[in-house]
Amino acid sequence: MGKASRKKRQGAGQAAPKARPAPFVARPFEGLSGETEWVAMREILPAASADVTVTVPDGTQVSGHDVPAGQQQVTLVTVLPGAMPAIHRDSGEVLVALQSRTSSGDASRDVVAAAFTALASDPGTSVNSVRPATTDTPRLQDVLETGQELDVAVHEDFGFWLGEDATEEMRAALEQMNESAVPMARVEGAPTAYWCHMSGRSYIRWILGQDEDTALEALARLQAAHEHTLGEGTDLIGAFRACGVLVPVLEVPADSSAEDHAEALAALQQRYDAALGQDAPLTQEERRAKNALVSRQVTLR
Repeated sequence: MGKASRKKRQGAGQAAPKARPAPFVARPFEGLSGETEWVAMREILPAASADVTVTVPDGTQVSGHDVPAGQQQVTLVTVLPGAMPAIHRDSGEVLVALQSRTSSGDASRDVVAAAFTALASDPGTSVNSVRPATTDTPRLQDVLETGQELDVAVHEDFGFWLGEDATEEMRAALEQMNESAVPMARVEGAPTAYWCHMSGRSYIRWILGQDEDTALEALARLQAAHEHTLGEGTDLIGAFRACGVLVPVLEVPADSSAEDHAEALAALQQRYDAALGQDAPLTQEERRAKNALVSRQVTLR
């Protein structure tokens, strides 16, 4: 038998090459309309939901099961009972958790993998696990219509979990989660900012939509000019990194509400936008301010 024939016979029995694991993406929601809202759902908000429409390519399968092609409605939520990645309710509604345990290194692909797994399952199915996303898994940027806004609804508790098919276990989990829920509300005046009350103190988490270095330099300019707070009785206590963007944390009076800070936050946002437009090298004082901010940074996930 010739070499060509042997190679042909050997190749016929070989399985198709496996898709590689999804590569790490530091800023997984970049390019989506309202990137900072995605970050809030993924990292900050305890109880929130948002409806999106995903477009499933023809022939898409998950574990041998067909995913209905075309436009499909999906309800994104922050968390689900038992940290489940998704639920396909008896009513046909599909809920996908952005803060689930499943993680491939690319949160964008993780969300799509969970959504497709739920869509491929039968109504009434609780999706307890999702196979890790691979390079073949589409990203949100591939399946969401360009410009589709994420209209986030913040909830006081986790009652949005419950459908007509809710089990007693779900109701018990709901009660337990409601007891530990952190009060949180949107603060107007900036694209994405949320007030919360924890351990007797109140804070505003202000999500910035620029890359980390650009945001840090703008904040450093503000801090060096003593223009980095919301006014008397408030303080910029630090910042953390989440999904590749920066989230400054401002402490505000404990007895204040989200509405109390809307005007001051709008003014701070204007000062920040102006600082973004400066291209002169940082001064020595601004470099010290930047180093101080960096030393107090932490990274979520």
